[in-house]
Amino acid sequence: MLIGEFRHNLDPKGRITIPSKFRDDLSVFVMTKGLDNCLFLYPKDQWEKIENKLKELPMTNKAVRSFVRTFFSGAVDCVLDKQGRVLIAENLRDYANLEDKCVIIGLSNRAEVWSEDNWNKYNEEEALSYEELAEKMSELGI
Repeated sequence: MLIGEFRHNLDPKGRITIPSKFRDDLSVFVMTKGLDNCLFLYPKDQWEKIENKLKELPMTNKAVRSFVRTFFSGAVDCVLDKQGRVLIAENLRDYANLEDKCVIIGLSNRAEVWSEDNWNKYNEEEALSYEELAEKMSELGI
């Protein structure tokens, strides 16, 4: 299971070390543009589930076409090197504003890579309080 928050730096070649706790789940994975200017890292089995769901959506819907184009065009198959690192493609680094300090978070079935600045800003400005989020989740039956 992918859980926790870890801080790592990009090396000069644009590689990031995947936390050792995540390496079993992310030895082979797909990286793509996420929401809120982060990157999504999906283990292969989770990627296939998402891919299958997206294939079922109506391509006659303009929003679906736009989302699918962005989601799949930014996707990259990834394999960790012997040191547990992965190269982040330049277009994905640009999208997520990744320059040096990064935060990798686990969200059960996927991980996200954030620039440290974006992650801090998200937590300070955009995130609801934990209590407000819990209330909204209870509205969804969770």
